[in-house]
Amino acid sequence: MKRREFLAAAAAAGTSLWLPNAARAEVGSASGTAAAGYDNLLILIELKGGNDGLNTVVPFADPLYYSYRANIGVRREQAIQLDERTALHPALAPLVPMWRARQLAIVQGVTYPQPNLSHFRSIEIWDTASRSDEYLREGWLTRAFGSAPVPKGFVADGLVLGSAEMGPMANGARAIALVNPAQFARASRLVTPVSLKERNPALAHILDVESDIVHAADQLRPRPGQYALKTAFPQGAFGTSIKTAMQALASGDTPQGAPMPGKGVAVIRLTLNGFDTHENQPGRHADLLRQFATGMVALRDALGELGRWDRTMIVTYAEFGRRVRENQSRGTDHGTASAHFVAGGRVAGGLYGEAPQLARLDGNGNLPVGVDFRQIYATVLGPWWGLDAAAVLQGNFRPLPILRA
Repeated sequence: MKRREFLAAAAAAGTSLWLPNAARAEVGSASGTAAAGYDNLLILIELKGGNDGLNTVVPFADPLYYSYRANIGVRREQAIQLDERTALHPALAPLVPMWRARQLAIVQGVTYPQPNLSHFRSIEIWDTASRSDEYLREGWLTRAFGSAPVPKGFVADGLVLGSAEMGPMANGARAIALVNPAQFARASRLVTPVSLKERNPALAHILDVESDIVHAADQLRPRPGQYALKTAFPQGAFGTSIKTAMQALASGDTPQGAPMPGKGVAVIRLTLNGFDTHENQPGRHADLLRQFATGMVALRDALGELGRWDRTMIVTYAEFGRRVRENQSRGTDHGTASAHFVAGGRVAGGLYGEAPQLARLDGNGNLPVGVDFRQIYATVLGPWWGLDAAAVLQGNFRPLPILRA
């Protein structure tokens, strides 16, 4: 099989598969703690473009909020009040039952020291978990899987939907970018094994990738008797990505249709595009938050069906937040700190981090650091997966107390 034929087959399957150069060993420890950790699924949701945290989690009790945002601020009577000073955007109403069940945590003030306001550079910092003056090649999840690989029984390290970019799994993780599991499975049949006589050092790696694609396709292929999800998924690209991800997880269920925790992947990464709201923000932002909220409800329902809600942590992230003061186009420009969501059956819901300090803006009109984003990553790596967070993140970052035992 020629390289261009292999790449064509992969493209037809709607997938990309990235593999490290070194051989991967199974997670190993006498207690098996690290291997068990990867049974805890991580779902990352990128709010691409930089979500406006102040209009997402609204500091309605601070008069400065309405002073800075006379035209785009969320009206107090429309906001969903969480406590005496904090509220949610009304488009996030579908999240209220999750909040009341104490399964939704909101982390405020998330950013990093000396933030960069370039889309490209800032998301690179988040993806690699680097300092703002440090350039790292590997994604932070790639380093995690390199230090403690997922067991061989997993189809891959991660599944990426809604973006062609590998993000935190770049440059080494076994991550599959998947459009549709059924399409992926059908197209994988175009890949034909090559005789061992044709193997050579240049071709060997391509054949290994081919083998992994075929194996992954077989694992994700819908089968007769597979558990059929009853969850209603929202329309649109984001809803379709969620449905595809949940169908891939369901492919590991028993033929009798009884939901059970599978060993498909350790990470699912989803992307919701459109948060770079420089103009006419109110309507656009409300629609995006509505898509996000209905998608979160669908994730909770589907994971509950599959018996995985208690073994899943959903985490949002974005390259940055927005400027505190609205601009002249009824929008917001690139800013710093923002609010992020963490959800799951074992999440200790509530407000965390630091509420917006609107009287303490820096010289550029931006919010100060409340929580370093790497503290969220440390929570995933340490309490959730049982890994050495300091080694992966190349520094000590205190995990957040957002998980129940």
